[in-house]
Order: sequence, then C-alpha cells, then structure tokens
Amino acid sequence: MKMLRRLDRDAERWLLLTFYVMLVITMAVEVLRREIFSYSSIWGEEIVRYSFIYLAWIGAAAAVKERAHIRIDVIMHYLGPRPKALLYIFGDLVMMFVAVIALYWSYEAVHVSAKFGSVTDGLRISKVWFLMAVPTGFALIIWRLLQSLRRDFHSLRTGQPVYEGDTLFD
Repeated sequence: MKMLRRLDRDAERWLLLTFYVMLVITMAVEVLRREIFSYSSIWGEEIVRYSFIYLAWIGAAAAVKERAHIRIDVIMHYLGPRPKALLYIFGDLVMMFVAVIALYWSYEAVHVSAKFGSVTDGLRISKVWFLMAVPTGFALIIWRLLQSLRRDFHSLRTGQPVYEGDTLFD
C-alpha cells in the first residue's frame, strides 16, 4: 500500500525526469556529433521528438494533479469555499468529458498503426510505442481528474477550502 501511495505521488515526476534527461543527453550528443564529426544520426532526432511528446502528455497529467494549468481565476477570489468547489467540479467534469473522447480517438490511431505494422524511419521500432504517448497521457489525466473530483467533493461536503494549487503570480 505504501508503494502505491509513493507511485501515485511521484510517478509523473520520475517519468518527466527520465524523458527530460533522455531528451537533453541525446540532443547534446547529436549537437556534438554534428559540430565535431560533421555527422549526425537519424535516430537521435527521433528520440528527442518522441521524448518531447511523452514529456508534454505526462506533464499535462502532472499539471492536472497540481492544478497548474493556465486559468483565469479572478472570479475565484470573490467566491466562498462551496461555490468555488462547485466551479472546480464543473471544470473537472468538462475536462473529463473531453479527455474521455480524446482517449478513445487517440487509441484509434494506435490501433491503426498496430494493424498496419508501421515503424519509425530511423529506429525501425513500431510506432505504437510512440503513439501510445497520447492515450497514456489522457489516461493519466483521467486518473488525476478522478482524484481531483474526489478531493473537491470532500471539500464541498465538509466546507473546507478547495485545493487550488500554487500560483505563479500574486
């Protein structure tokens, strides 16, 4: 149980770190190869591109978890805890609706790629592994939205202030 809590708390953080390090190291190696040896590989560009795609989708899920997506929250300063919780619940439900539809359609692209056996140009690996970034991201977003809804319903029921995440500017 303790392991699952830690995974829930830190999964996106570790995945983001892994893909970011992979992206930076590969990019640095490719720049050095290009500038010093006048040679570059086709696989380096692919690793950087697909690492960035995974970074974006896992980062979106992490942002949902921390309520860090860009939002206009001027009206939130004038609301009490209960209306604020209701507004956050409404926003999460709308986002959930969009995420479920997007998950369905993004999986369709993965299915088609698997059906026809498409592979990447440089690495010659099945594109399914890289196309899975989008449905994986949306699945994580849905999971984080469910957690957010649970937290918001608890705040609504108890009258406690709703979790708003950290602010960049005050």
